[in-house]
Order: sequence, then C-alpha cells, then structure tokens
Amino acid sequence: MKQGDKVGIVCCSNGQQRSYQEKLEKLHDLLLQMGLTPVWSNYIYAKDSAFFSSGRERAESLMHFFENREIKAIFDISGGDVANEILPYLDYDKIAESEQIFFGYSDLTTVINAIYAKTGKVSVLYQIRNLLYEHGKQQFSDVKHTLIGGADDLYHFQYEWVQKEHMQGIVVGGNIRCLLKLAGTPYWPDMHGKILLLESFHGGTALMTTYLNQLQQIGVLEQIEGILLGSFTEMEEKGYMPSIEELVKHYAGEHIPIAKTKEIGHGSDSKGIMIGKKLQL
Repeated sequence: MKQGDKVGIVCCSNGQQRSYQEKLEKLHDLLLQMGLTPVWSNYIYAKDSAFFSSGRERAESLMHFFENREIKAIFDISGGDVANEILPYLDYDKIAESEQIFFGYSDLTTVINAIYAKTGKVSVLYQIRNLLYEHGKQQFSDVKHTLIGGADDLYHFQYEWVQKEHMQGIVVGGNIRCLLKLAGTPYWPDMHGKILLLESFHGGTALMTTYLNQLQQIGVLEQIEGILLGSFTEMEEKGYMPSIEELVKHYAGEHIPIAKTKEIGHGSDSKGIMIGKKLQL
C-alpha cells in the first residue's frame, strides 16, 4: 500500500450505536493522517437492534469493496453476534481473485476463517478501532509502518511457552466462541497440521470448558500441530481458576505444543495476526 490509497470500512456484525459516531469520525481523521482514504459502507449504524440491515445487504456491501480495485484493504469495525449471517451471500471466487486484505476481530472470526476455508486467502485478526483507545499512538505507528512502510510491526508479538518449545503451521481460529459457530458448516477450516489460535473476551471457566470439550469432541485437538492462546480477558482479569492454560493443557494432552501471548485478542494493545499464513514459533 502507499500514501493516498483507499480503504473500505464495513460493519458485518452488529451495527454501531449512533452515540459512537463522533469516535468513528475521529477514526476517519486518523486514517487520513496516516495517509489512507477511508470509504465507508452504507451499513454502519444500528437501528432498533443488531438487525440494522440484512445479511445479504451487508455481504453485498463487503463484496463491493472486494470488487473495487481502488480499495486496497478492508477494515471491519464491528463485533457482536451476527457476522455469520453474511457467509452464504459472499462470492468466494471473486474474493479469491481480489488483492484486498480483510481485517476484523471477535465475531469476524467467522468471516476470516470462512474466507480461508473457501479460498485459501489470508485475512488479519485485528480491530482498526484500536487506533482510538489507550494504546492508540503505538497502534497508529504499528499500522502505518506495516501497511504503508512494509514493516511487520503490527504482526510482531511477544509470547511464552506453556508446553514444549516449537510449533509451525498455518494459523486458523480466533475468538473461540465465534469460531465454533462454523463447526459443521462448509466454512469450517481444515484443521489438519494447523496452529489453532484461541482467544476470548467474555466467559469464565465453565464456558471455556464447554468450548474446549466441543473442540475435543469434533476431533480438532487430534488434528492440529499446536495451540496459540491469546488473551482471555474475563478469565484473566478476574483470576478464574483453573486458568485457561491449565484447562487447555488438560484437554489437549501433553504432546501438543502450547504457547501464550497477551498481545492478541480484545485488548487495546493487541497486535494483528494473519489467519491463513504459516507461522513458526
């Protein structure tokens, strides 16, 4: 990317509240300061509920950006519950042919992994609204240096080993709750030989136990080459026990490499990670 390039702004999950409009205008200005020109979808703000527009409408808005060669990247600024509603309406052949990279987090885990499963195309688990928050200055620097400067600042994260000391494979996954929405659908990525990234915002020990049991019961933990744990915000802030590391070790067994980072997830200091790209730790 270069100075002056256009980027699409979409909202494929829950709509933004009108009370947030001033902050989104600030986001617009920050992207302009970075040297990028934001182009906004027609479907950004919520009305009476999360169903501010149909899944087809939001999918068509996203496809408009994938089909527009002037758009060099697409940032989804939403999260919530309804992103998977758009999946049947996306044109995966056109997405596969496109040059744009899609960025989103949380509920957009569904879209990111569907894109990889159907096209093999890389997307980025990252929320561009991080530019607005506590660590906004650093985020601005990381995004600019990475997208325009060709560096890898946005993708360089610190981690520590929980179990074993080496893993490599293509990264899939993201938010554990949202990823599991894809189970049993055509949008579920092949897990064989992959590094499974898992992170979460809400949820305590019981809920994580449920999710890990489902991953075990559908055979994922027998297929993957490693697990990368991001931040599990509620569990870590409230000090729930057993910890997420202990839970994952219990269900994964002692043979799967496990690493932990605090820098991927819902935190305002979170880095980005490429879903669908090979990673070696």
